[in-house]
Amino acid sequence: MQRERMTRALRRLAALLLACALLAPASPARAGIADAPGEALEIALVTYGPGTIYWERFGHDAIEVRDTVGGEAVAFNYGVFDFEQRDFLLNFARGYMIYRMDAVPAAEDAAYYATEGRRVTRQTLALTPPQRAALRDFLLWNVQPAHTQYRYDYFTDNCTTRVRDALDRALGGAIRRQTQAPSHGFTYRMHTDRLLAAQPALMLLVDLGLGPAADRRLSYWDESFVPMVLMRVLREVQLPDGRGGTQPLVAHEAQLDAGRLPAPPGLPPDLRLPFLLAALLLGSGLAWAGHHAPRRHAARLAFAWGGALYALAAGLAGLFMALLWTATAHRYAWANENLLLFSPLALLLVPALLRLARADARSGRFARALAALLLLTAGFALFAKILPWFVQQNLAWIELGLALNLALAYGLWRHR
Repeated sequence: MQRERMTRALRRLAALLLACALLAPASPARAGIADAPGEALEIALVTYGPGTIYWERFGHDAIEVRDTVGGEAVAFNYGVFDFEQRDFLLNFARGYMIYRMDAVPAAEDAAYYATEGRRVTRQTLALTPPQRAALRDFLLWNVQPAHTQYRYDYFTDNCTTRVRDALDRALGGAIRRQTQAPSHGFTYRMHTDRLLAAQPALMLLVDLGLGPAADRRLSYWDESFVPMVLMRVLREVQLPDGRGGTQPLVAHEAQLDAGRLPAPPGLPPDLRLPFLLAALLLGSGLAWAGHHAPRRHAARLAFAWGGALYALAAGLAGLFMALLWTATAHRYAWANENLLLFSPLALLLVPALLRLARADARSGRFARALAALLLLTAGFALFAKILPWFVQQNLAWIELGLALNLALAYGLWRHR
């Protein structure tokens, strides 16, 4: 969704010169969008499909303002960030990210994304001349250094919601009024999983870290945090035509570049079956090793090292989720029910499990009690699915966590 930091010096220089030109006082002879009357302006939403880098997976968009007389066309977007920004990585980890708005020549912007193989779609919007002028004035105000920065939120205040809100502002709230109906059951988690599906490891990490707030059913307005969804939603918006009827907001739509990258799937992958198979395979393997550990050397080593590896992974995952909840502003990761499955307490089992690699070792009372506690919390995670207060969609993780915690507890009690 976000637009990557510009790395080409000429591109940065062109953007700077354009911004200076837009903010300079208008000359007596009209020369561009800054002083064009509303009748001469054309407004369009330009949507760029997903890219290959992880921060490009959600796509991107911009508002194009074109002077139909002078020919100048400027793309305003809200997705600029800089890895070299002071404390960028620390702020990213804390959930405190600062983005800014930018303005670049529209043709250059579209060509940049087209060369990356990303689909480029342009929707001309049927705004009235006063609405076009008001939107142009707002964008020029917003791109000024004093107003250009904002605190970024993945789902509710990102480069696409800012575009949506600017258009809605110019239309007097027409988009919001017509998009309040619940969507087809989509949630923030579902969109995140489907858009990250091309990078499975990243998708699983993000899915594990999302809490119940990401599973709220969205309205079409909420769903339009995704650029491609906003593009689709705007096709359904109707505006007064000035003659007592209505007309579509999208007056014309054209694909400027078909792109060469595949489109993301329409639905997220269903993780329940593959996770169930993994749970049965890993859980039964660990349980088998735990069952035979007292009598077989190979089984004892497999249970000790396999159990320690799982306890380490579960503990680190739990620590990661606990820190997201207690020490960051990533509010969609708060109150994560996966903590019932993968707890930081599992780290305390690692030394006890490694000791079981010795032939004469036995599990201690503390290790057995802790393993039983972890099994109970994992069992409660499954039971909680019938309770109305536990809404997180994490059944796949429950399958995996419950099976492995059961196998771990069984092996430790078998080894007493």
